[in-house]
Order: sequence, then C-alpha cells, then structure tokens
Amino acid sequence: MKGIIFNLLEEQVVGQFGDGTWDDLLDDTELDGAYTSLGSYDDREIMALVAAAAAKLDKSPAEILRWFGKSAIPALALRFPAFFEAPSNARNFLLSVNTIIHPEVRKLYSGAGCPHFRFQHAGDDELVIGYSSPRKLCALAEGFIEGTAAHYGEHVTVAHRDCMHDGAPACQLAVQWVS
Repeated sequence: MKGIIFNLLEEQVVGQFGDGTWDDLLDDTELDGAYTSLGSYDDREIMALVAAAAAKLDKSPAEILRWFGKSAIPALALRFPAFFEAPSNARNFLLSVNTIIHPEVRKLYSGAGCPHFRFQHAGDDELVIGYSSPRKLCALAEGFIEGTAAHYGEHVTVAHRDCMHDGAPACQLAVQWVS
C-alpha cells in the first residue's frame, strides 16, 4: 500500500481524535508510523491500524474504513484539485476513476495497486459499481463514494449487494442518489 493512504489516515485520525489517538494506534500496533507518501508498505500495516482504531473507538473495521474514506475526500480534493474540478458531479467523478484518476495515481505513485471498478447504469438515480481488489477494502470504497457525493453537495445511499468477504468474486455497490 502506498504511503499516501497512511498519511491520509493519520490526518483524519489526528484531525478528529487528536495526536494522542494516532500515537496510541501506533503503540497498539507496534508500528513506527514513519510513512512517506511515495513509499510502499505492507498491507498488513494499514489493516493493523484499522483494527486498532476499531478496538479503540468501539467500531467494526468496516465502519472505520467507511469513516476514513468519507472523511479523506476533502483532503484528497485539496491535494489533487484537478481530479475534482473537471467532473461536474459525483457520478461523473466515479465514472472517471478507472480511466483518469487511477492512471494518474500510477504515474504519481509508482507501483500503486489500484482497485478495478466496473460500472452499470441502473436508471438516472442509480449506479451499480463492481469493486475488485485483492485487498478487499470495499468498505473504504463505500466511504470514498459517500465522501465524493458530499464533496459535490449530493446525497447518496450505498447498498453493498455482494461482497468478497462473503465469498463473492467481486463486490457490488449500488449507489442511489437521494433528492
């Protein structure tokens, strides 16, 4: 996993819960916390931090990942404004992930292992997103979807219809726009 994800997690934890909480997570996981944005780190480290946060905050790891994804979008929009300026809404942003955003991520962060998304339009107010990644961070994807909608001033619900954690070959996230 690229260090920028660790940097974003640290920012969100410190911003919402304070420096002490981040330090506690590092102590609980016995990690040093020295993550550079361009560095590559073992996926087990992010999962250990998520598990420690879940235990500390009395949440499930999936809840922590959703919170992280949703709360990280404003920081991503500040770091990478071009990704967010061209799309006029959340749907267009989401549809640009495979073709515009992830290729740029791979240029900026050599060796980045980005998930793959498949899109199926299900009417004007629904988009079904297939999520596939060996990391199985579908809850993080849910949070990113919710955060993206909030960034554009939109309201969505995300239904997790199929999940790799339950044996499905890919996750299926149904995004419904709410008026």
